[in-house]
Amino acid sequence: MEISARSQPKRTRVTAIASPASSLADLARLVQPHLEQVEKRIAQQAASFDPAIEGYVVYAVGSRGKRLRPLLALLVAGASGRINSDHVDLAVIVELIHIATLLHDDVMDEAERRRAQPTANARWGNSLSVLLGDCLFAHALTLSTNFENADIGRAIARTAGTVCSGEMIQTQRRFDLNLTVQDYLRIVEMKTGSLFSAAAELAAVISEAEPNVIETFKNFGVQVGTAYQIYDDCIDLAGNETVTGKTLGTDLRKGKFTLPVLIFLRSASEFEREHCCQLVLEEKIEEMIELLKNSATNGALNESITAGSDLIREAQCTLDGIVSNPFADALFSLGDALCEMFDQLRV
Repeated sequence: MEISARSQPKRTRVTAIASPASSLADLARLVQPHLEQVEKRIAQQAASFDPAIEGYVVYAVGSRGKRLRPLLALLVAGASGRINSDHVDLAVIVELIHIATLLHDDVMDEAERRRAQPTANARWGNSLSVLLGDCLFAHALTLSTNFENADIGRAIARTAGTVCSGEMIQTQRRFDLNLTVQDYLRIVEMKTGSLFSAAAELAAVISEAEPNVIETFKNFGVQVGTAYQIYDDCIDLAGNETVTGKTLGTDLRKGKFTLPVLIFLRSASEFEREHCCQLVLEEKIEEMIELLKNSATNGALNESITAGSDLIREAQCTLDGIVSNPFADALFSLGDALCEMFDQLRV
């Protein structure tokens, strides 16, 4: 995957974008009964655990995020056939895997807040949080064995392995000045894009769609997921903790060089590189963020935002071969909402 100028999608937009939040809410209403089933089933999973740890699971799964992965799975389900119980199960599983990764991320980043409440590690410590994430991973993989098509369970297990491998590689490459943009994109595709891709691809598999349709949704998922991680990385630098409800600036503090930093380093002078490294090592996060925003140095933050938006537009282009229906059109509009989220970060 490369960052470059993208062609514009041909599909006509369904509705004008009012705001990212309202647009996502509008899209969610299209599959609202099924999303409600997903929420109910996620909440029910806590009862599957030993009573001694059930309360921890309730806390971990109870704080609702955007539910983008379940939304993607359900929209693809509707775009490729009729939404059924297996699609809802898939949406539950991918969200449980996502929650498990968040528990681990918060430990790695020493984050104190997530979704406007204390993180599990802030409440109970790192050891319990890591084990809680492990329990959710294991439970999600157990649920994936219930599909009649065993290939679905195997694909979910492979995806979980890919997600964990991506996180390990990112941790291995902390404070690594030799990390390239392509290295970063590979890591992001593994740790985030792969789960979005699985949600979209397997929803189409459950619908028994044609192989070319399955491949289209798989590619759409990985591109949207990769772009969303770029957005999340930009939020960590340009966001507002009150608005996002989570601890920001953790990437730089932990030496994770995300796209804005890598774009800056790619064209920086030796003096600028040394200055950048000094700021990171001394945890002068605010000064580093200003450097990335500064158009005089190259506006690395805005360039990263453009790169993420371009990836979404490319993903939308892949939908040109999909037969139009309300769900397929909503997938296109999902891309528009994500682009609006990017635009709000521009400086």
